Amino acid sequence: MSLARFGTDGVRGLANDALTPEIALALGRAAARVLKSPAVIIGRDTRRSGPMLSSALAAGFVSEGVDVIDVGVLPTPAVASLCATRGLPGAVVSASHNPFPDNGIKVLGSGGTKLAEDVEAAVEAELHALLADPHGAPRPTAEGVGEIQVEPELKSAYVEHLLSAVGPRALQGLRIVVDCANGAATPVAAEVLTALGAVVEVIADDPTGTNINERVGSTHPEALAAAVLEHRADLGLALDGDADRLVAVDHLGAVLDGDVLIALFARDLRRQERLAANTVVVTVMTNLGFHRAMEEAGVSVQTVPVGDRHVLLALDAGSLNLGGEQSGHVIFRDWATTGDGLLTGILLADLMIRADQPLAELAQGVLTLFPQRLVAVQVQDLDGYSESERIAKAITEAEASLGADGRILVRLSGTEPVVRVMVEAADEPTAERITSHLVDVIVAELGGSVR
Repeated sequence: MSLARFGTDGVRGLANDALTPEIALALGRAAARVLKSPAVIIGRDTRRSGPMLSSALAAGFVSEGVDVIDVGVLPTPAVASLCATRGLPGAVVSASHNPFPDNGIKVLGSGGTKLAEDVEAAVEAELHALLADPHGAPRPTAEGVGEIQVEPELKSAYVEHLLSAVGPRALQGLRIVVDCANGAATPVAAEVLTALGAVVEVIADDPTGTNINERVGSTHPEALAAAVLEHRADLGLALDGDADRLVAVDHLGAVLDGDVLIALFARDLRRQERLAANTVVVTVMTNLGFHRAMEEAGVSVQTVPVGDRHVLLALDAGSLNLGGEQSGHVIFRDWATTGDGLLTGILLADLMIRADQPLAELAQGVLTLFPQRLVAVQVQDLDGYSESERIAKAITEAEASLGADGRILVRLSGTEPVVRVMVEAADEPTAERITSHLVDVIVAELGGSVR
C-alpha cells in the first residue's frame, strides 16, 4: 500500500491510487486516537471520489468511538468556521485547485486551524502504524462505536457568518459575476451575495463530479473575465475547488491576484487604523513589487514560507489580522482561521462600495508587479538536489546578476517530485533568460522535464 505523507496541505494524491479508501479509513482512526475528541465535522468538495473517501474517513472515526457530523459539500473555510464555533476538530476531503482525478484530506484542529506540526507528525506516525497493522489495536464495540449524523443544514451557520462581516444589504447596486469552479462554493456563493444586495450572475456552478476546476476557477480566470465583460459587471470573483482562495476581475476584464488584493486590503485597513501592528504577513512567493509598495505605504511586511499554515502561525504569534498568498489565500484573522474566498470577495466588494470607486481605479498604481516566471520541473532524482554543487552555483550567480532588482526562489514541492523555480526581474527578457538557464541546469543534474 502507498505510504501516505502529509504535505503542505494535508494528504493529497490521485484518488483510489495514492489516496485510497484504506488510507482514508486509517487516517480517520489515527486522527481519532491523537485528537481524542468526542466528535468531528467532515465536509468535502464535489469530486466523484469525494463520497468514497469521506465515507471511509468517517468510518475510521466512528470505529474509534468518535461521532461524525457530515455536512456534505461545503467550502473548506465553512468547515473551519463550524469547527471554531463548536470547538470540534474537522476534516475536509478536497484537493483544492487540483484537477478532479486528485483528492486530498485536510485535518483541522478544534479551533478550525490546521494541525500544529507536532500533532500532525503524531497523526502521521499513528497512520503508518495502522496501515502496517490495521488489526493490532483493540477498537470499541457496542455502544462504544461512534455515530454518523448527516447535517447539510449547517450550511446556514456559515452563510450567517459571512453575512455578519458587512452591514445588511452592503453590496446593494453591485453587479457581480462569481465563478464557483464547479466546486464546494456552489451551494452558498450566489445565496450569500444575493442576500447582501448584489445582482449576481453565476458561472461554473454545475458540478458533475468530473468538472471541478476544469478551465474555470481561480487558476483559469479567463472564463470569468469574459463573463464580466459580457454582463457588464462591476466585479468578478473566481474561487477554487474548495473556495479557500480568490482572484478577482475588474470591470475591464483585468485579473487581480492575491498580491494586489492583499495590498488593497492592507492600505484600506491602515487608513482605518485597523491594521494590527501596521503589519501584513505574506509568503516568499509574494512579488517584490508588493514589498516595495508596502514600504511606500508605511506598512511593515513579515515574510514566511509557502503555505497558509505559516501565514496563520505568524498572524497569531504577532496578534496580527491580515495575511495571505499570491495564489489568493487571504486570511482576515478577525473573521476566519483560514483563507476564505467568499469572505475575501465580500470584503473586496464592500471596499469598492465604501471607496465609491471601481476596482480598476482602486488597483491602479497600488503596486507595480515585477515580471515573474514560475516553472515546475518534474525530476527523476529529487534527493540529488541538495547535493548538487552545480545547481547551488547557478542560483548564486543568478542572484548576483539580479542584485536588488530581482529575486530567485527555488524550492522542492512538499507533495511530489517537483522542483519549483521562481524568478523575478526588472524586465521580462531577463526573467525568462535566468529561468531557462536554471531549469536547464536542474534538468541536466536531476533528469526530468518541465511540467
